Amino acid sequence: MKRVMLTVAYDGTNYHGWQLQPNVTTIESVLNGALSALLKQEIKVIGASRTDTGVHALGNIAVFDTQARMPAEKFAYALNQRLPEDIRIQDSREVPPCFHPRRQESRKTYEYKILNSAFPMPVCRLYAHFTYVPLDVVSMQKAAAYLVGEHDFKSFCSVNTTAETTVRTIYEATVEKCGDMITIRVTGSGFLYNMVRIIAGTLIEVGRGNRPPERMQDILRACDRAQAGPTAPACGLTLVKYVFLENGLQ
Repeated sequence: MKRVMLTVAYDGTNYHGWQLQPNVTTIESVLNGALSALLKQEIKVIGASRTDTGVHALGNIAVFDTQARMPAEKFAYALNQRLPEDIRIQDSREVPPCFHPRRQESRKTYEYKILNSAFPMPVCRLYAHFTYVPLDVVSMQKAAAYLVGEHDFKSFCSVNTTAETTVRTIYEATVEKCGDMITIRVTGSGFLYNMVRIIAGTLIEVGRGNRPPERMQDILRACDRAQAGPTAPACGLTLVKYVFLENGLQ
């Protein structure tokens, strides 16, 4: 028996998130189906990050166990012949049998894209949130800086969370603009349900001048979802990088 790790890229537009759910198509269900058909046995993957409906990924992680003699590095090629165009395996490799993607110390990086222009751009509609209201990127960057460090992010978490603790560590939070595209980039040890989208929604409020950057400190201290901004739409969010610190896997 060996454990194989997959690095999975996907356009989340047509999927109800990563995690298995009854009567809907998810990234996990498609991977399970493709692997089961390939190996002629029931396979269930274990995913690292349970991205929401409409969220994209350049490199989410999944593992599965198999007795198949196929070399681990060949699974990427075999699966990509069976997967739909909007899901592609970027890498496959063997990992230790004890490796569990949600129990390893890791750093995850998300980016949230905002198209800030007078009119929408059709080719960006599935991958960026559009707003015509001019955003002050300098103020957004000042506000984002308050998020760095270990904090209780209860204000930036869906009220429906089942997390045992809402304390998380953010290593980097930046806001940059290139042309009409604003990119919010956040790297952390882990993220709560809707956390990055709520951060994005709050930073948009700051960019519009509805909140001063310094208010971010008060929002963190409040530990109250009602104090933060709205949850930004899913289309702008992409999981861009996943790094496991213990063994350098990425």
